[in-house]
Amino acid sequence: MTVEPNLQTILKSMNPIFHEGEYVFCTVENTEAIDPNDLVMTFRETEGTTLIIRKETADKLNLKYDFIAAWISLMVHSSLEAVGLTASFSTALADEGISCNVVAGYYHDHLFIKHSDSQKAIAVLEKLSL
Repeated sequence: MTVEPNLQTILKSMNPIFHEGEYVFCTVENTEAIDPNDLVMTFRETEGTTLIIRKETADKLNLKYDFIAAWISLMVHSSLEAVGLTASFSTALADEGISCNVVAGYYHDHLFIKHSDSQKAIAVLEKLSL
């Protein structure tokens, strides 16, 4: 998979995909009681470790959360040094009143959108790709 540095090419190649299910952000002091296969993302912060996991897993583990999200991945392999990608899609989503929490992985960018806005978000991202 070739890394793409050009913003216009990245935008035309985003190919957003929707992951089925509901996802939540939680925080824990340690992750020892959590099966690593259940984790979508972890990030260690001073206050605790942030997790992104399926809602049903959080419910099973009695973890608190406030936000139920849909997970959309941009399937283009954008360069981590590319300038303007996050600004482009976050502005397009914001113009439609859609909040977006972004996680950049090595290969793809992952957007966590209010679950009820997921289909509208896909439409905005697809329009941005034209």
